[in-house]
Amino acid sequence: MNHPDQNTQFISLKIALLTVSDSRTLETDTSGQYLYDSCLAAGHQVVARQIVSDDRYLLRAAISQCIADPTIQVVVSTGGTGLTGRDVTPEAVMPLFDKEIEGFGELFRSLSWQEIGSSTIQSRALAGIANATLIFCLPGSTGACRTGWSQILQNQLDSRFTPCNFASLLPRLKER
Repeated sequence: MNHPDQNTQFISLKIALLTVSDSRTLETDTSGQYLYDSCLAAGHQVVARQIVSDDRYLLRAAISQCIADPTIQVVVSTGGTGLTGRDVTPEAVMPLFDKEIEGFGELFRSLSWQEIGSSTIQSRALAGIANATLIFCLPGSTGACRTGWSQILQNQLDSRFTPCNFASLLPRLKER
């Protein structure tokens, strides 16, 4: 297993957190709170946190605002990745991607398989890059957020993680 390289400087990233839900509030949003606490514990800055309705156009507008803001480097959303009629996160976000990070969803479902078995097939977790901003879309359950953060994002957003990580790519994402 890879570990952080203590000779490399840690870079604190500016992260926006979005919870996609018609029913949660900041007070009842356990998944968003888990991500908020985890980002801070890892040394990152949460520069925005909001609840966005399960509406593809409102969500697309909220994500678009984040990727247009030059201070936001990473967007993590929770919710809306299932299969019901109100689950529209992939449809809202995918058109915004300059590049999709296919391996994120694949790895998330592989790790989730170990926890919830074949139910993981109902997850449409995804990630991509838009305007040099990293975007990660996790399912809405706190358990899924814990899996996504602790087993993928915590390391990939740590500039010291070897052999490679998303944090060290950020300065080069704008290169053409």
